[in-house]
Amino acid sequence: MRQSAGTLLYRILGDEIYVLLVHPSGKYNRGKPWSIPKGLPDEGESLEAAARRETFEEAGVTAGSLISLGSIDYTKSRKTVYAFAGPAPAQDPHPASWEVDRAEFLALSKARKRLHPDQLPFLERLVASLEGGLRGSSQGAST
Repeated sequence: MRQSAGTLLYRILGDEIYVLLVHPSGKYNRGKPWSIPKGLPDEGESLEAAARRETFEEAGVTAGSLISLGSIDYTKSRKTVYAFAGPAPAQDPHPASWEVDRAEFLALSKARKRLHPDQLPFLERLVASLEGGLRGSSQGAST
């Protein structure tokens, strides 16, 4: 199975959680779902290092402290995606690669509607982690 790794960076504004998602570029992707910033690890690269690199390459954001959200297997392809979550830095995201036409923080309610269906468990794992005390350093961050 192919492996891919990405981040689920978040901000908390008031009582609302916002997560960083990207949308693939190209006319053929116009109606496709959004994704966490992710990609394939380079030879010898750890999954977390790949997730950090891909987040910077796709959204122009440097991830700080991260925890693992585990992995999911895509239902229609032979791919396992690993996710790491953490508070987002103050940087504003922007499409930083030809692969992405949009990079933005979306409210959790909107993210649930736009995110690739196979990646939805990552949102629930993030919420569970936040409820378990991960919240910490993103209080007061702005989008």
